[in-house]
Amino acid sequence: MGNRRQPTDLLLAVVFYVVTGLGVTVGPAATTRSIDLWPTSTRCAPAPRPRADLTDVSPGQHVGEKLVQVGRETSARGRASREGIAVTGDGEQLLGGSLSASQLSSLEDLPALVAEYGRSAGFSQTMVYVADLQQQVLVPLTGQRDVFGEPLEPIRIDATTAGRAFRNMEIVEARHVLDPAAPETAPTSPAGDGPQRLWVPLLSDTERVGVLGVTVAQGSESVGLLAGRLASLISLLVISKRPHSDSYARLVRARPMTLSAEVLWNLLPPRAFADDDVVVSAALEPAYEVGGDAYDYAIDSGTLRVSIFDAMGHDTAAGLTATIAMGAGRTSRRQGKDLPATSEAIDAAIDEQFIDRFATGVLADLDLRTGWLSWVNRGHHPPLVIRKSQQVATLDSVPDPPMGICLSLSTGLLRYQLEPGDRLLFYTDGVIEAESPDGQPFGLERFIDFIVRHEADGTSAPETLRRLIHSILQHQHGRLQDDATVLMVEWRTGRQQQLVLGKTRVPGP
Repeated sequence: MGNRRQPTDLLLAVVFYVVTGLGVTVGPAATTRSIDLWPTSTRCAPAPRPRADLTDVSPGQHVGEKLVQVGRETSARGRASREGIAVTGDGEQLLGGSLSASQLSSLEDLPALVAEYGRSAGFSQTMVYVADLQQQVLVPLTGQRDVFGEPLEPIRIDATTAGRAFRNMEIVEARHVLDPAAPETAPTSPAGDGPQRLWVPLLSDTERVGVLGVTVAQGSESVGLLAGRLASLISLLVISKRPHSDSYARLVRARPMTLSAEVLWNLLPPRAFADDDVVVSAALEPAYEVGGDAYDYAIDSGTLRVSIFDAMGHDTAAGLTATIAMGAGRTSRRQGKDLPATSEAIDAAIDEQFIDRFATGVLADLDLRTGWLSWVNRGHHPPLVIRKSQQVATLDSVPDPPMGICLSLSTGLLRYQLEPGDRLLFYTDGVIEAESPDGQPFGLERFIDFIVRHEADGTSAPETLRRLIHSILQHQHGRLQDDATVLMVEWRTGRQQQLVLGKTRVPGP
């Protein structure tokens, strides 16, 4: 039993350091770091927080072992707190208690845990919201109430202060107001002028999950840092618990979902991913009735592998065709097959399962070191290249036949050299062929112009695609005639820091 608990202890120690800003000293010359909550208020000042002093590491003891020891002690203090034993230090209670309690908790228990351990850090009126499936509103986790005892209501992502934290992926500080859904036009107050409300984005890596709202006596950078760490912990807990929570699935849905959409959404990767070289963003509509559109991506030893599919039809069979294309593509690429062979494997898999069904698509590999793009086009719209706020290339070719009809390849593998800062756009016909009630198509020109304008404004890639999809929906008065999917790849644009909650993106005095 002891050996089996060691990984948990190590995780507890490491996360304790990350979330609470625990000062760590390694050797006599090392520096320490801590968060000073409420620096101008003695009434609310917490007791001095113990630091993990690693100058007493015994001979032969690894620093990691000392952190494990600290983690065990922290966990014990968290258990003691729940049993009524006094615990000092807001960070200790925040992490040691919340992590321990969350292990045997469901998603429905999360708001109460956040409120309990948030109070120990000086936060009041904690509120946890998650984004709905279409990223139009922020929906409160169940069981939360406002100051009047009424259930919290959803908040629109556009034109609200809470929504700005989600849209811009930054901590937003505003005057405390009773209504969490207050618009962005609500007046703000200077730091230190009465209680402040912080809205903090919930991020799982670079995927936007929702927002955390907390009320503090006074805003400062140190308070923002602690709120950001609490939000990071909440994001991890939400992500870990939502796959087996039907209540979460109901919460983020505005209406019933078709069978094909139910299957596809459980197969799709997150709508955002980023590392030091690349940012991948995706958007797909109609969220509740999606038929044959799908996208996929993965990182494989310095290579980004992306694909987009558009299966024939808008019924359940179209959704099943798309899922077979995704599954066959993943199986083939994980067996080390190249792009032409992978596309042929998808071709054979669809033909084996269906009669008179097919899917168009593009399968591509991007070498993240060199920028060389390789792809095969199976009867699909060609990818577009955006460079320095203008379209510089349409990766056109004689397309090979769609997958599912067992016709041999003629064009095969194609290649293109990207430049640092380039953006690749993959899309399905529902984007450019979307028609307004008077018959006007959304069009390729409007599509490209939308992307270019938002790039020039400094809007992040995930937010750009969120707004694009909503613009297409508005163009068709909320009802799409066809699935619309966009997959955008940014190579070495230097804008990946927009997608993380960095130290420079917290409120200060």
